[in-house]
Amino acid sequence: MMLKHYCVAILLMTCCTCSKKTTTTGSPPVVNDSTFTNPILSSGPDPWVIQMDTNYYYTNTFGNRVAIYKTGRMSQLNKATPVTVWSPPATGPYSKEIWAPEIHFLQNKWYIYFAADDGNNANHRIYVLENDGADPQSSNWVLKGKVNDPADKWAIDASVFDYNAQSYLIWSGWEGDVDGRQDIYIAKLSNPWTISGNRVMISTPTYTWEKNGAPSVNEGPEVIKNKNGKIFLVYSASGCWTDDYSLGLLTLKDGGDPLNPADWSKSANPVFVKNPANGAFGPGHPGFFTSRDGKEDWIVYHANSFTGQGCADNRNPRMQKFRWNVDGSPNFGEPVKINSPIKKPGGE
Repeated sequence: MMLKHYCVAILLMTCCTCSKKTTTTGSPPVVNDSTFTNPILSSGPDPWVIQMDTNYYYTNTFGNRVAIYKTGRMSQLNKATPVTVWSPPATGPYSKEIWAPEIHFLQNKWYIYFAADDGNNANHRIYVLENDGADPQSSNWVLKGKVNDPADKWAIDASVFDYNAQSYLIWSGWEGDVDGRQDIYIAKLSNPWTISGNRVMISTPTYTWEKNGAPSVNEGPEVIKNKNGKIFLVYSASGCWTDDYSLGLLTLKDGGDPLNPADWSKSANPVFVKNPANGAFGPGHPGFFTSRDGKEDWIVYHANSFTGQGCADNRNPRMQKFRWNVDGSPNFGEPVKINSPIKKPGGE
């Protein structure tokens, strides 16, 4: 995403920036208590959601701050009010272009990972906020600082997962100091804000469908586990400024080492692509959650409602239920139609 969409947020210049825009997705039809319609918000690039007890905490790129929505029902997200939990200083290395925040609960504390720079995209790095309070919407957030990758290269779209009692950080970055391609990297974490060892590249744009728009892009990595604990990494491919932005899939072999690129296999075809008839262009940057009744798996993602809208705030969040294939891999189907009734998640 190199020119990463947003001017941010969970959150600006051609491709590489985004200017605030609004989008019209049409008037949603009247729905009953058992249904909702996509999009779930009128704007919201890079959506992310985490569950804690009976609450969902949602964020997306806002560009100039980090804000959190709190709701007991994801289908009613548009009724919640976002609370700003952190605002950057006026100047400095993390003062501008705040992109793709993610909320995680690690070691009994809340953490938010986000990318930011000083107004120069080439200086994007990953930063971490910490909150030891019970409610992530509280004002207890403290900046722990930059995640120090020894390579110290451009980095965005950080996420965290645990595997075999070890925490790992995954992100999208440049191999060098010039924007020529975005790859997916991984490294061990010794604590939520400290990398242990060197980064390892586990995915680079290889297939034609990953190379729409220049430069080629792999970004927005997110790990999802099936009921048996098998690891899949879902990522976004091609330029976010194209209608062909889509989702790809990496699979970690059983018993594999996440730091060994040879233990990851890439699906030859994208697993989630545009659907013009349904008002879904450039679907990507997913998050995942479980329904209130614990019986359904859902994906939340952003897409544009019309062709050619690029990496701006026209991107709006949608959600839909997905299933699992016989081999244990996720099956996201196709983007569902906007402004059409969808059955709410179980328990809502």
